Amino acid sequence: MSEPVIETRGLTKRFGEFVAVDALSITVERGAIFAFLGANGSGKSTTIRMLIGLLAPSAGEIRVDGIDVIAAPRRVRDRIGYMGQKVSLYQGLTLRENVEFYAGLFGLAGAGLERRWDAVRERFALRDAEDERPESMPAGLRQRAGLALATLHEPRLLFLDEPTAGVDVASRDLFWQIIQDEAEAGVTVFVTTHFLEEVDYCDHVSFIADGRLVADATPEALRGAYGGGHRIALAAMPDAAACARLVAAGFAIEPAAGGAVLRRDAFDASALAALREALGAAAAGGLAIEQPAMNDVFRAVIARSAA
Repeated sequence: MSEPVIETRGLTKRFGEFVAVDALSITVERGAIFAFLGANGSGKSTTIRMLIGLLAPSAGEIRVDGIDVIAAPRRVRDRIGYMGQKVSLYQGLTLRENVEFYAGLFGLAGAGLERRWDAVRERFALRDAEDERPESMPAGLRQRAGLALATLHEPRLLFLDEPTAGVDVASRDLFWQIIQDEAEAGVTVFVTTHFLEEVDYCDHVSFIADGRLVADATPEALRGAYGGGHRIALAAMPDAAACARLVAAGFAIEPAAGGAVLRRDAFDASALAALREALGAAAAGGLAIEQPAMNDVFRAVIARSAA
C-alpha cells in the first residue's frame, strides 16, 4: 500500500478551555475521495484549516503529501487546492480577471496559463462565463468557477468544504462528476458535505462529533455497522436447505408477515451468487435490495457516540 497522502495523529485544537478538535487520528489514501462528516460545530472546518496550514494545532501531528504541516505549512499550500464554504472569487472582477490573479499566485502566466486555462475552461463548462462577475453568477456556476480556480495549478490534493451547498440537483450532479474525474486522474479529494446522499460518491467516510472521531470506514461498512445492512423482503420463508446456504453466505434471516426478511452488512457479487444458488436465478433476479439511507446511518452514529 502506498504512503498515505494525509495522516494525522492525536490532532487537537483548543480555543481557551474549548476543545474544537480532540485527539483526531485519520488516514487518507492517495487518489481517494474522502468524506469528512459531522454536525455543525463538530470541528470539520477547524480540522481542514489545520490540514492546509492555516491554523496551528494545539497538539498532535499532521503530514500532508509527506510534508510535516506544522513545521513547513507554506510547502503544503503549493500542492493543494482549497475551496471553502464561501467561494473565494473577488467581486468586481470578471472570472477571467480572477483566473489571472489566482494563476499569478502560483507562477502561472503567458502561454502556460493559456494552455491550462483552455483545458480547465472546457472541463468546467465556463467558456461563456469569462466576462461574468461572481455577484451576477447563479450559485451552480459560481461553485464550478470556484472549483476551477482551485484546480488551476494542478494540485495533488483538493480540500472542499461543503462545495455543493446552495446549488440545485443538476449542478450538484455535474459537480460530483468533475470531482470523480479529478480522483480518477490521481488527485486526492478531502470533502465535507451536508448532503449525505453524496457520500456514495466517496471511497471512505469519517464522522466526527464534538471534535472526536466516532466512525471511520467505507460507506458500505458503515451501512452494515450502523444501518442494519442491506434488506431483502421475501414473499415466503425459504426451505431449510436454502436457509442453510444463505446463513453460510453471511445472511441473517428473520421471519416476517407472510414471508421473511434477509439482512446482510455488505451486498457484493458473492452475496448475489449466494442468493441465486439458494433461491434460483429467476427468483433472485426479481428481488428488491434495499440499502439503509446514509441519513439514518448518520443519526445512528451520532446517537451511539453520545450513549
